[in-house]
Formats: sequence, structure tokens, C-alpha cells
Amino acid sequence: MADVWSGRAHAYLESDAHRAGADLDLLVEWAAGARTALDVATGGGHVARRLREAGIEVVTADPAPGMKPDVICTAESIPFADASFDVVACRTAAHHFPDLRAAVRELARVSADRVLLVDTLHMGEDVEEAERLRDPSHVRNYTDAEWRDVVLEAGLGLDDVRFLEHPIDLAAWLARTGCDGAVAERVVELLGDRVEDGRLTLDKIAIRAVRGF
Repeated sequence: MADVWSGRAHAYLESDAHRAGADLDLLVEWAAGARTALDVATGGGHVARRLREAGIEVVTADPAPGMKPDVICTAESIPFADASFDVVACRTAAHHFPDLRAAVRELARVSADRVLLVDTLHMGEDVEEAERLRDPSHVRNYTDAEWRDVVLEAGLGLDDVRFLEHPIDLAAWLARTGCDGAVAERVVELLGDRVEDGRLTLDKIAIRAVRGF
């Protein structure tokens, strides 16, 4: 799977859906006051870029060499000691993780203070099927309740939870994974009224979790 993501590196670096957004702004706000941060599953590096602009020292991690992370690793196996970073962030990647619970435990382990999470929410089985058809690396989107359980199970406290709508360009979203033809038509059909005027609206959850609650 890392080879697949390496091949998508440029597309995610240039992706308007990933370069900006209210969720990205929120992560920067929530990271305020931190000195160090780890950006897990950095992808195009947009979280790292914004945190560095805010004066935070950031290390990036990703399993795909093509994403050019500082450290090549999965979210489930992070090669740092306990409490190595003030903030550990992960944005719009967890739905690809083979083991979400193991990943969040690792994020919690290497954080000394805060874990910041953003991902797409579960929006029904039709959307899940659309996600898998569009990108076979998709594992699952999770509900609000599932996210809360995973975070608490990792020994973290829920400090803040926000819900956001994230409108993106549908054609670009399909193109990033090479989804076209009849498969793309079926994806759009499954997405239903989430698509309007060439835009796809996704529901997102943003979580600020804390250590030592």
C-alpha cells in the first residue's frame, strides 16, 4: 500500500481539499503553545507546514517513502519513546489504518500533552461502498460514538469535539485515486445528494484529546 501512496504523493501535495480547510485551521489553533509536534500519516505535509509556520518544531511520519516524511513508519508502530512530543496530530488518514485502536494508542503513547485528530465521519453504508470503490485502500469511516470510545480506550480525555462540513471538488477527488469510467459513475450514484454542482460535501470530526485528564 505504501507504493500506492507514493504514486499519489504529488496529487496530495497539490490537493486543494488537503491544502486548506476549517479543520486544518482548527488543528493549528489547538496546537497553540506547543514546542514540538509529530504529524502522523503526513501525506502532502499540510499539517506540518501550518504548524511550522506557527513556530512549532515538527517531525513528519508516513509509511509511504514518496511522501518524503522525516520518518517512514505506520501509525500503529511509531519509533519514538513515550511522551516524545507535546502534540501528536493526524488529519484525514485514520480511515486507511488497518487497526485504528492500535494507532490511537500509539499516538497517545508518544504524546506528552495533546493528541489532535481529524477524519471523515461515517455517513452510511452507501458512502462506505463509494469510498471503497473510489479507493480500495479505504478501510472504514467511524461514527462519533466509535471515535469517542477509541480515544477513551487509549487513555486520553476528550477535551473538545467539533463537527464540520467539508465541501470538495468531486472531479479532483475521483482523479486523485484514478477512479473513472463506470466505477466513477457508480461512486457518484452511491454518494447521492452529497453531490451538488460538482461539489462533494463530506462530514468530518475533529477531536482534541489530552493526556493526564
